[in-house]
Amino acid sequence: SLASDTEKPDEWRIDLDPMPDCDFATVRRVAKVAHEVLDELGITGYPKTSGGRGLHIYVRIAPRWGFAEVRRAALAFAREVQRRDPDDVTTTWWRRDRDPRTLFVDYNQNARDHTIASAYSVRGNVEATVSAPIAWSELDEIEPGDFTIATMPPRFAELGDLHAHIDDTAYSLEPLLEWAKRDERAGERTPPPPES
Repeated sequence: SLASDTEKPDEWRIDLDPMPDCDFATVRRVAKVAHEVLDELGITGYPKTSGGRGLHIYVRIAPRWGFAEVRRAALAFAREVQRRDPDDVTTTWWRRDRDPRTLFVDYNQNARDHTIASAYSVRGNVEATVSAPIAWSELDEIEPGDFTIATMPPRFAELGDLHAHIDDTAYSLEPLLEWAKRDERAGERTPPPPES
Protein backbone atom coordinates (compact mmCIF):
# COMPACT_ATOMS: atom_id res chain seq x y z
CA SER A 1 0.00 0.00 0.00
CA LEU A 2 0.99 3.62 -0.35
CA ALA A 3 2.01 5.90 2.50
CA SER A 4 -1.04 8.07 1.74
CA ASP A 5 -3.39 5.20 2.70
CA THR A 6 -1.77 2.17 4.26
CA GLU A 7 -5.12 0.37 4.59
CA LYS A 8 -5.71 0.16 0.81
CA PRO A 9 -3.21 -2.13 -0.95
CA ASP A 10 -2.02 -1.20 -4.44
CA GLU A 11 -0.64 -4.67 -5.15
CA TRP A 12 -2.24 -8.07 -5.54
CA ARG A 13 0.18 -10.94 -4.96
CA ILE A 14 -0.24 -14.35 -6.52
CA ASP A 15 2.06 -16.68 -4.59
CA LEU A 16 2.57 -20.08 -6.22
CA ASP A 17 3.84 -22.00 -3.22
CA PRO A 18 4.86 -25.63 -3.87
CA MET A 19 4.28 -28.16 -1.13
CA PRO A 20 7.26 -30.39 -0.14
CA ASP A 21 6.83 -33.01 -2.90
CA CYS A 22 5.75 -30.59 -5.65
CA ASP A 23 8.31 -30.25 -8.44
CA PHE A 24 9.08 -27.19 -10.55
CA ALA A 25 7.38 -28.72 -13.60
CA THR A 26 4.13 -28.45 -11.62
CA VAL A 27 4.93 -24.85 -10.68
CA ARG A 28 5.38 -24.08 -14.39
CA ARG A 29 2.06 -25.73 -15.32
CA VAL A 30 0.16 -23.80 -12.66
CA ALA A 31 1.87 -20.54 -13.63
CA LYS A 32 0.63 -21.04 -17.19
CA VAL A 33 -2.91 -21.56 -15.92
CA ALA A 34 -2.65 -18.41 -13.78
CA HIS A 35 -1.35 -16.50 -16.81
CA GLU A 36 -4.28 -17.78 -18.89
CA VAL A 37 -6.79 -16.60 -16.28
CA LEU A 38 -5.09 -13.20 -16.02
CA ASP A 39 -5.18 -12.85 -19.82
CA GLU A 40 -8.91 -13.64 -19.85
CA LEU A 41 -9.42 -10.91 -17.25
CA GLY A 42 -7.37 -8.46 -19.33
CA ILE A 43 -4.82 -8.15 -16.51
CA THR A 44 -1.06 -8.01 -16.92
CA GLY A 45 0.79 -9.96 -14.26
CA TYR A 46 4.51 -9.63 -13.62
CA PRO A 47 6.12 -12.98 -12.76
CA LYS A 48 9.27 -13.59 -10.78
CA THR A 49 10.96 -16.46 -9.04
CA SER A 50 10.52 -16.48 -5.29
CA GLY A 51 14.20 -17.13 -4.70
CA GLY A 52 13.08 -20.49 -3.34
CA ARG A 53 11.06 -23.19 -5.12
CA GLY A 54 8.03 -21.16 -6.18
CA LEU A 55 6.93 -18.24 -8.30
CA HIS A 56 5.24 -14.95 -7.51
CA ILE A 57 3.10 -12.88 -9.84
CA TYR A 58 2.57 -9.22 -9.01
CA VAL A 59 -0.38 -7.18 -10.24
CA ARG A 60 -0.86 -3.48 -9.60
CA ILE A 61 -4.38 -2.70 -8.45
CA ALA A 62 -6.26 0.51 -7.85
CA PRO A 63 -6.01 1.26 -4.10
CA ARG A 64 -9.78 1.09 -3.58
CA TRP A 65 -10.14 -2.04 -1.44
CA GLY A 66 -9.02 -3.01 2.03
CA PHE A 67 -6.83 -6.01 2.79
CA ALA A 68 -9.80 -8.30 3.50
CA GLU A 69 -11.33 -7.60 0.08
CA VAL A 70 -8.00 -8.01 -1.74
CA ARG A 71 -7.50 -11.35 0.03
CA ARG A 72 -11.07 -12.37 -0.86
CA ALA A 73 -10.41 -11.50 -4.53
CA ALA A 74 -7.12 -13.41 -4.42
CA LEU A 75 -8.93 -16.46 -3.04
CA ALA A 76 -11.50 -16.28 -5.85
CA PHE A 77 -8.65 -16.20 -8.37
CA ALA A 78 -6.93 -19.12 -6.62
CA ARG A 79 -10.14 -21.15 -6.72
CA GLU A 80 -10.51 -20.48 -10.44
CA VAL A 81 -6.95 -21.70 -11.04
CA GLN A 82 -7.76 -24.78 -8.94
CA ARG A 83 -10.92 -25.46 -10.97
CA ARG A 84 -8.84 -25.44 -14.15
CA ASP A 85 -6.02 -27.60 -12.74
CA PRO A 86 -7.50 -29.62 -9.86
CA ASP A 87 -4.78 -32.27 -9.89
CA ASP A 88 -1.97 -29.79 -9.29
CA VAL A 89 -3.54 -26.98 -7.26
CA THR A 90 -4.87 -26.65 -3.74
CA THR A 91 -6.50 -23.78 -1.89
CA THR A 92 -6.91 -25.86 1.26
CA TRP A 93 -6.52 -23.63 4.30
CA TRP A 94 -4.64 -25.94 6.67
CA ARG A 95 -1.17 -27.03 5.58
CA ARG A 96 -1.60 -30.42 7.27
CA ASP A 97 -4.62 -31.09 5.02
CA ARG A 98 -2.81 -30.34 1.74
CA ASP A 99 -1.50 -33.06 -0.55
CA PRO A 100 2.31 -32.68 -0.42
CA ARG A 101 2.49 -33.06 -4.22
CA THR A 102 0.30 -30.02 -4.91
CA LEU A 103 0.92 -26.33 -5.26
CA PHE A 104 -0.83 -23.96 -2.85
CA VAL A 105 -1.99 -20.72 -4.44
CA ASP A 106 -1.34 -18.70 -1.31
CA TYR A 107 -3.97 -15.99 -1.19
CA ASN A 108 -2.90 -15.23 2.40
CA GLN A 109 0.02 -13.19 1.05
CA ASN A 110 -2.63 -10.51 0.53
CA ALA A 111 -3.53 -10.32 4.22
CA ARG A 112 -2.44 -7.28 6.18
CA ASP A 113 1.17 -7.24 7.41
CA HIS A 114 2.29 -10.25 5.38
CA THR A 115 5.70 -9.97 3.81
CA ILE A 116 7.01 -11.49 0.61
CA ALA A 117 10.44 -11.53 -1.02
CA SER A 118 10.70 -8.41 -3.15
CA ALA A 119 12.00 -8.48 -6.70
CA TYR A 120 15.80 -8.67 -6.76
CA SER A 121 16.05 -9.59 -3.09
CA VAL A 122 18.77 -12.08 -2.18
CA ARG A 123 17.55 -15.04 -0.15
CA GLY A 124 19.36 -16.30 2.92
CA ASN A 125 20.73 -19.58 1.57
CA VAL A 126 24.16 -20.88 0.61
CA GLU A 127 23.47 -20.40 -3.11
CA ALA A 128 22.47 -16.74 -2.53
CA THR A 129 19.49 -17.18 -4.86
CA VAL A 130 17.64 -14.08 -5.98
CA SER A 131 13.94 -13.43 -6.40
CA ALA A 132 14.25 -12.67 -10.11
CA PRO A 133 11.78 -11.01 -12.45
CA ILE A 134 11.22 -13.20 -15.50
CA ALA A 135 9.37 -12.91 -18.80
CA TRP A 136 6.43 -15.25 -19.35
CA SER A 137 8.26 -16.55 -22.42
CA GLU A 138 11.10 -17.83 -20.19
CA LEU A 139 8.88 -20.05 -18.08
CA ASP A 140 9.74 -23.32 -19.83
CA GLU A 141 13.48 -22.65 -19.72
CA ILE A 142 14.23 -21.44 -16.21
CA GLU A 143 15.02 -23.21 -12.97
CA PRO A 144 14.85 -21.42 -9.62
CA GLY A 145 18.57 -21.94 -9.01
CA ASP A 146 19.48 -20.09 -12.23
CA PHE A 147 19.21 -16.73 -10.50
CA THR A 148 21.88 -15.93 -7.93
CA ILE A 149 23.81 -12.96 -6.68
CA ALA A 150 26.46 -13.90 -9.28
CA THR A 151 24.16 -14.35 -12.30
CA MET A 152 21.78 -11.43 -11.77
CA PRO A 153 24.11 -8.49 -12.59
CA PRO A 154 24.87 -9.69 -16.15
CA ARG A 155 21.21 -10.66 -16.63
CA PHE A 156 20.06 -7.21 -15.54
CA ALA A 157 22.69 -5.56 -17.77
CA GLU A 158 21.37 -7.53 -20.75
CA LEU A 159 17.60 -7.43 -20.13
CA GLY A 160 17.03 -4.46 -17.86
CA ASP A 161 14.22 -4.43 -15.33
CA LEU A 162 11.53 -6.81 -16.54
CA HIS A 163 9.10 -5.20 -14.08
CA ALA A 164 9.81 -1.64 -15.27
CA HIS A 165 6.23 -1.15 -16.50
CA ILE A 166 4.43 -2.65 -13.52
CA ASP A 167 3.14 0.76 -12.41
CA ASP A 168 1.79 1.71 -15.84
CA THR A 169 -1.68 0.25 -15.19
CA ALA A 170 -3.61 -0.33 -11.97
CA TYR A 171 -6.33 -2.94 -12.41
CA SER A 172 -9.75 -3.36 -10.85
CA LEU A 173 -10.61 -6.26 -8.57
CA GLU A 174 -14.32 -6.04 -9.42
CA PRO A 175 -14.34 -9.13 -11.69
CA LEU A 176 -12.64 -11.18 -8.97
CA LEU A 177 -15.00 -9.91 -6.30
CA GLU A 178 -17.88 -11.02 -8.53
CA TRP A 179 -16.25 -14.46 -8.67
CA ALA A 180 -15.98 -14.38 -4.87
CA LYS A 181 -19.73 -13.70 -4.60
CA ARG A 182 -20.42 -16.56 -7.03
CA ASP A 183 -18.28 -18.91 -4.93
CA GLU A 184 -19.97 -17.78 -1.71
CA ARG A 185 -23.43 -18.37 -3.23
CA ALA A 186 -22.22 -21.89 -4.08
CA GLY A 187 -21.31 -22.47 -0.43
CA GLU A 188 -17.57 -21.71 -0.51
CA ARG A 189 -16.34 -19.97 2.60
CA THR A 190 -13.52 -17.50 3.06
CA PRO A 191 -11.25 -18.73 5.85
CA PRO A 192 -10.40 -16.24 8.59
CA PRO A 193 -7.25 -14.22 7.97
CA PRO A 194 -4.03 -15.71 9.28
CA GLU A 195 -2.59 -14.24 12.43
CA SER A 196 0.19 -11.77 11.73
